[in-house]
Amino acid sequence: MLNILSTTMHLNPIDNVAIARAEIEAGTNLPDRGVTTTRRIPRGHKVAIAAIPKGEPIRRYGQVIGFASMDIAPGDHVHVQNCEFHDFARDHSPGADARPTDYIAEPATFDAYVRPDGRIATRNYIGILTSVNCSAGTARYIAEAFRANPITGDRGLLTDYPNVDGVVALTHKTGCGMALTGDGMDTLRRVIMGYAAHPNFAAVLVIGLGCEVNQVGPLLQSQSLPEGMAMSSLVIQESGGARASIMAGIERIKALLPVANAVKRQPVSASNLKVALQCGGSDSFSGLTANPALGYASDLVVRHGGTVILTETTEIYGAEHLLTRRAVSPEVAGKLLSRIEWWIEYTRKNGGEIDNNPSPGNKAGGLTNIVEKSLGAVVKAGTTNLVDVVGYADPVTAKGLVVMDGPGFDPVSATGQVAGGANVLCFTTGRGSVFGCKPTPSMKLATNTPMYDRMPDDMDVNCGGIAEGVETVEECGQRIFEMILRIASGERTKSEQLGFGDDEFAPWQLGATV
Repeated sequence: MLNILSTTMHLNPIDNVAIARAEIEAGTNLPDRGVTTTRRIPRGHKVAIAAIPKGEPIRRYGQVIGFASMDIAPGDHVHVQNCEFHDFARDHSPGADARPTDYIAEPATFDAYVRPDGRIATRNYIGILTSVNCSAGTARYIAEAFRANPITGDRGLLTDYPNVDGVVALTHKTGCGMALTGDGMDTLRRVIMGYAAHPNFAAVLVIGLGCEVNQVGPLLQSQSLPEGMAMSSLVIQESGGARASIMAGIERIKALLPVANAVKRQPVSASNLKVALQCGGSDSFSGLTANPALGYASDLVVRHGGTVILTETTEIYGAEHLLTRRAVSPEVAGKLLSRIEWWIEYTRKNGGEIDNNPSPGNKAGGLTNIVEKSLGAVVKAGTTNLVDVVGYADPVTAKGLVVMDGPGFDPVSATGQVAGGANVLCFTTGRGSVFGCKPTPSMKLATNTPMYDRMPDDMDVNCGGIAEGVETVEECGQRIFEMILRIASGERTKSEQLGFGDDEFAPWQLGATV
């Protein structure tokens, strides 16, 4: 039983709401807030700690998250029934909060695979990629021949190749019935070739059908690959059909295994980390525990010379001013604001609104609208300067905090981050998302202890102790950073232990299907 003095969290002196650490019954006196609850406050939800007249702003994190749609009395439950959202002016002031980064003099190290061209890998897979959905089945059957059993540990054809993490087929639902040129094809090819060039693949086999719009030849020519990359292709209609192609693919990969296995980890600087930041199945605790802790870890990655990649542009909306004020230049701030404007127009043209983003699960967890969700989401990015904004699946080359444009749907945005070169992924979740992202290891960070205890086989880090007052954000963030180094060095995440990551490959589909 929590002490009554600690049943709520008040995040900023100017906030007029507090957050329930645990469920609070109606009629409960909160002496530290000077109010009595007028009705039940679910765990993680907001309770008014002052009168909020109709039309006045509701504040959390010291920021406006919405406006009272009716008079709200002290002790009232504040949520969708009395909080409305409409746009309002924000102070974007590019660079106003930018500060010199306090770099670590002697960066930490982790044990990595160093490719012949100097690229740094945290895993060692052989990949099978497809130009079109029509070659997906063939790719799957080839990969199945090498599938290890994550439960029994039986590695089958990989038994003699302990340094190979697996053979993975990453398939998609498009590649034909689309324009040969334009955003749709450009995006698909950029994703496929970003994966093909990923350091975590020792070798890649690309499989096409033969008659698709996204032909294998032009696909491989669309972007330059790293010198010496083990790359080959196979076209089903030119190889005797599906059965013959499956057998040919299996033989090709068998021939690649000894070469892929001939690697050894060696210490490298933490400046080689490219950490993707994700949150999914968010709840009200996401912005209180896991995201701030990951933000602290993000700052450590940057201070050690590495890179962190924030995406999900629709979950930056409403909090973009917190990033533009940290931009290293007006140009970088302008790139972020232009992407926000693009999303406003894109959702409008498709009959939606950015505020449609919070899912039913998010709202059940206490998040009322996209602004509240975004304010809690951007803290994953820590406090360092915003150094660049890149397009979806574009290569990430800058050191520091980078924003990659992308939707709020986790598999799609994570696919873009990996295509951009992310070699570790940190995924915070309050409701309990299960997610893998081969060839990049995916760490799961639980926002609350009850969910962590309920899903021990899926969660890597419990951040719930922050809400319980038994751990600070800084202590939890340090634990996350240390685990990032261990995961990058080969320690397997919970999703890897379950064998997840083959089916979450999801390139962003743009344009008409015809």
